[in-house]
Order: sequence, then structure tokens, then C-alpha cells
Amino acid sequence: MKSSEASITSLISAFGRAYHSTFDTPKVFDDHLAAKLITPEEFAQIRSNMVQGITFFNKDIAERFQNDPDEILKWIVQVQLAPTPLARAAYCEQVIQNEIALGLQQYVILGAGFDTFGFRHREFENSIEIFEIDHPATQQFKKQRLHDAGLAIPGNLHFISMDFTKDFSSQDLIDQGFGQKKTLFSLLGVSYYLSKEEISRLIGELFALVPAGSSIVLDYADETLFEEKGKFNRVDHMVKLAAAGGEPMKSCFAYPEIEHLLSQSGLLIYEHLSPAEIQERYFNHRTDYLCAFEAVHYIHAVKK
Repeated sequence: MKSSEASITSLISAFGRAYHSTFDTPKVFDDHLAAKLITPEEFAQIRSNMVQGITFFNKDIAERFQNDPDEILKWIVQVQLAPTPLARAAYCEQVIQNEIALGLQQYVILGAGFDTFGFRHREFENSIEIFEIDHPATQQFKKQRLHDAGLAIPGNLHFISMDFTKDFSSQDLIDQGFGQKKTLFSLLGVSYYLSKEEISRLIGELFALVPAGSSIVLDYADETLFEEKGKFNRVDHMVKLAAAGGEPMKSCFAYPEIEHLLSQSGLLIYEHLSPAEIQERYFNHRTDYLCAFEAVHYIHAVKK
């Protein structure tokens, strides 16, 4: 991953959260700090690129709203870009709140990008340690943006530069103060791009470090990923865009497969949300374009 690639990935993700926080009602997940990590020039450039790319996503929408770029942008963000990142973040933070009430001491965010949990929840500064793990280029870019935005880094937030998808290092975590304590890992937006063997190995390495009662939140694609077109062909678009960007999607699972993979590391599935259940929990009764993404599921699994 090059520095520019890390920047673009982080910026687009932050753009989707910033757009939702600024323009959408009601909120699925309100990341009110995301906009602070994007310059006005970058926001305008991403907006322009999205609007200009509408014909790839849907020619009918491009024609219908050809004189309304704001509606085109809303359609792209709400249909393609935002549903999964928003709902999985909302789900993960619900799990975090519950786990803190049950004695959580450490929270590890794998592939943190421009995550803002530690900054939005300073009330936990004296109760849990937060470890953000991501590619060195992404973390350097984020630190610069935090500095530019005047956001002081909380005392309980630790940055660990690591390409964990290639070579996970438990020592890097330990060197930053990570210990054998009740831990929650989040692995969101990652499983699609790893082989099943790589996912299994990573989860095994993570849970060898922590005691029983520790857990993980992850999202995964089901076995229909490469067949399901989705609303407005958005699943097909997601797969094609990933391949075109040089990060092809590799893994999808039937439920018994993901259950078996987790059990190999001593994990039991505590909660599983299907697309229909995600729709019910986060998107029902909306009057805009936002709805649960087809083929994408969420899991909270706990070490026995």
C-alpha cells in the first residue's frame, strides 16, 4: 500500500461518515468528528468525483438527476458507499458499550483508518485502553490530520503501525502496554480481502493473547457474494470496484463455515445479524435511500 492509496481509502471512508453526520436524518451512526479530518478542498474533490462517476453506478439515475448533483451525491452515498460502514460501526459501538459494562479493559481496532471512537468517547479514558492497528502510511496520514484539526490524542489511545494482514506481531501490541486482559477486537471491512486461511490464522493469533470472555466483532460476506447483484446492482459494483482498485475480494462464507472457522480459535458466536436483521435494527422506516447491504452479515463472537 502506498501513502497516497492509504490516504484515499481513509478519506473516502471519512467522507461517507461526514456526509451522513451532516446531511442525513435520522442518524444510523453519528461520527461528528469525521468532517474535521477532511479538508474542504478534499470534500469538494471527492464530491465531484462521485457525481461524475454516476453513470458507472446507474445510468437511469444519472439521467433523472442530471441537473441535480446534490441528489446524485445523496444517491451514491446512501445506496453504495455508506450503508455497511454506518451500520457496522453502530453495531460495534453498541457491543463496546455492553462489554465495558461487563468489565472490558482493552479495545483493539484492526484496520482503524480514520476511526474516531477514542476522541468521541473520552469518558472511557480512565477505564479502557484503545489500540489502533493499521498500515504505517495510513497512521502517519491520520496523525497529521489529527494535528491539523487540533484534536489532542487521548492518553488511553495507542497507535501501532503494522500490516497485520501480512505479518501480525503480538510483540508490537505488548510493547504498547497490551496485556492479558479482557479485550474486544474489531475486524471490520477486512475479511472480504483476506483468504480464509489468512483470516483463520489472524484470529488464532489474536485470541492466543487474551483470556476467556474476550471477543471480536467482524463483518463478512455470505456465499452469495459473487452471485448476488443487489439493489441497483450495488453488490456487483462493490466487487468490481474492489478488483479494479487492486484489492480483489477473496472470501465469502456460508454460516456453518464462519462458525467452524471461529470455533477453531475457541470462539462461540454470541450474536449474528443477517442483512434482514440489520435492516430491521438500523434502517427500517427510513424515507431516504439507506438500507441494509445484501450479502453482508455482522458477528459478535466470544472466547470460551
